[in-house]
Amino acid sequence: MPPPSKLAVATSSLVRLVKEEASYHKEMEQQHARIKKLEAGSDEENAEYMLRQEKQGLEETKTVIPTVRAKISDALERLEDQLESNKEDASTEEVTKANDAIAKAKATLAESV
Repeated sequence: MPPPSKLAVATSSLVRLVKEEASYHKEMEQQHARIKKLEAGSDEENAEYMLRQEKQGLEETKTVIPTVRAKISDALERLEDQLESNKEDASTEEVTKANDAIAKAKATLAESV
């Protein structure tokens, strides 16, 4: 089996980064829910500690998202360059996957944090 083309590698890299950012947003939502639950009141003796840990985790997640967005932007630029330079050599399927990945990445970058 031949190695994947540069276009396929760039496409899969961008897709992975978009999924990674989505997972961070999902994690943030879950952390918000756990914080609200802990703030509402908990009978556990270490509730204060748990609340502090959840808030710290939330802040760490918030600081990672801009880095991932920058990586998405870089990967998007690389993929667009690869698509331009390999358009004639690439299969129709690879070009379609690349265009789908580009559209998803642009939509992700357009969303506000």
